[in-house]
Parts: sequence; C-alpha cells; structure tokens
Amino acid sequence: MLDTRTISLPDCRPLLADPDDLTVVFQPIVDVASAGIAGYEALARFPGTATPDVWFAAAADAGLGAELEALAIIRALSALPDLPADTFMAINVSPQLLGSAPVMAALAAVPTLRRVVIELTEHSPVDDLAVLREQTAALRGRGALIAIDDAGSGWSGLQQLAELRPQLVKLDRSLVAGIDNDPVKMALAEMVGAFSSRIDAWLLAEGIETVGELAAFARLGVPLAQGWLFGRPGPGFATLTPQVVDLIRGQVARATLAESVASLLRPVRQHEAGDDDGAPAPYVVLDRTDMPTELVLSDLRTGQAYRAPVTLRVPPSAGVAETLQRALTRAPAQRFDPVLCTARNGEVLGLLRVEDLASASAAKA
Repeated sequence: MLDTRTISLPDCRPLLADPDDLTVVFQPIVDVASAGIAGYEALARFPGTATPDVWFAAAADAGLGAELEALAIIRALSALPDLPADTFMAINVSPQLLGSAPVMAALAAVPTLRRVVIELTEHSPVDDLAVLREQTAALRGRGALIAIDDAGSGWSGLQQLAELRPQLVKLDRSLVAGIDNDPVKMALAEMVGAFSSRIDAWLLAEGIETVGELAAFARLGVPLAQGWLFGRPGPGFATLTPQVVDLIRGQVARATLAESVASLLRPVRQHEAGDDDGAPAPYVVLDRTDMPTELVLSDLRTGQAYRAPVTLRVPPSAGVAETLQRALTRAPAQRFDPVLCTARNGEVLGLLRVEDLASASAAKA
C-alpha cells in the first residue's frame, strides 16, 4: 500500500470539476501462442508529476475515491467503440469501491459489458467476500469478465481466487521479474498457473521486460503476457511491431512445449439454453452471453443423452500430455467426459475426447 504520510497529496477536487484533465492510455496484452493482441489495459494518467497511485490515494484521503475511480472508468469505456475487433479492454476497480454508487453508475453507462474485463486491483483484504461475489456475478450477467490483479501478493491469495473464481488471473510482477534465473519463482508461477487452470481461468504474466522472462513463460505455456517488452502504454490501440511479433514467435517456437491439442479437435454443435430440446448429442449449451455452461453427451451403453457441466476448458495451444493429466484428475463422474477447447474470447472451437488424448500421448511416448 502507498504510504501517504510522507507524500504531499494533490488536490483532486479541481480534476473532478474539469474531468478533461484525466486521460487514459492503453497497454497491449499479448496472446503468446498467436503473437497477436488479445486486449488492452486502460490506465489513468493525471496532470503534473504525481503518479496515478498518488492521485488515487489523495482521492481516498479526501473521501472522493469512488468519484475518481468512476471518472477513470467513464473515460476508459468511452473508447470502447474504437476497440479493435476480437480484443478486450481491462479496466481497474478497487474491490471496496465496486459497489459504490459512482462506480456502479459508471459501469451502467454502457449498454453491455461484453469485451470488458473488470480488474480487481486492491492490495488490502476484502471485508466481505460474499458481497463481492454478488457484485461480480451481476457484472458477469452483463457480459463482463472478472480478473484479479497481482496474484501471489497482497490480498490476491489462493483463497480469494477460489472464492471469486475469476476468468483472468494476473501474476504479480514480483514473480515475473528475473524468473528466467530463479527456479523458485518459476515453480511459484507454475503453481499459480495450474491453480488458475483448475478454476477455469487464464493466466496473464504482467510486467515482462526481458527476452529471458518471455522465454520462461513461453516454456510454461502461459497464454497471456503484458509488459514493456511488447509495448508501452499509449493514447490509442497500438498494434505490435513486426520486430515484437517475430520475437514472440521465435520464443514460442523454441519453447519445449508438448504437442498441441489443436490437431485432435472434433467439431461440436452449439445451442443456446432453452433452444436445445430434441437436438442430437453431443452439443454445447451456451448461456445468454455465449459462454459454454453444459455439455450434452450420449451414454455409450444406453444411447441416452445426459447433461454434464463444463469441467475443463483449454486453449488450442495446450499440450496433449498436460491436458490428459488434467482431464484424468477431475471428479470420477466427469473424468472421461470430453474436454472443451475454446479461444481466448470464450468461443467454442471443438471437443477433445479423452481417448484421443490418451492415444496421442501414448504415441508420443
């Protein structure tokens, strides 16, 4: 937390009176497997030399923290119409302020929160996780995804991850810096990544600044990355330079990853909930935000259709052996159900049969 006792805090009231002085910049978030841009994080910028954390601390000290965060949210969401296709926008919100009237009004100012990631950023413990779960559930109902920032430090421990079940987990920068030369950090990052996968979340390595750090996360198979190595925050939605694209592709090609599951994909039909009566199995049931919720499968012995929850989702870049291991460690009732393969935006790409995974893994051995 910022120690405000030794810092001269700016007066945020003139800024709230003249909101044009608050600007927003965007930093790219990279899809490591494709060497493309998955999304952008919106970051507030303020006049003068004081850093954003100082401004937000000043607002909190003046009892105007919710108002300043709401202003930053409004400025970020105003750029949604210009957001490039097939990307998302991550906006930062303190969990303690998520249910405040100004922040809720700011989030309600847009008709939908699809393609928006609500990134919970506070480093202090949350007083009431049950209330926060209700608040995030309401935002999910409007199409938003939930992210937890700085996993592995502060309040973002494994208990909070398990309680809130975010769709995106940002690895703390302290675990990213120098990871290529620190086996302990590598083990911790791998643990957080495995935990994130078990709760059906995507891991994002934040603050990557060196080629060595990128190489380490490419070897771990981390799907998303962010940092100055790829691009600094800027006023618009910048693309990756050809040099950065070549760098990412080169490191991914060198990574010692298992064979991808992409070649094992089997096509599957999709139906919205309530519109699937009588449809032949197998198929995937989608909720009203087009997210997969159930599989409708056929019992091989009786031929009867039955419904099963989606217990495991993987990206097409996932390794065969890793996916097979994760599938076989599910609860016994779902252990041999197909694995769902999805793109980073949640789009269903197909099914992976456990039998195919086992055959491919045995052939590789």
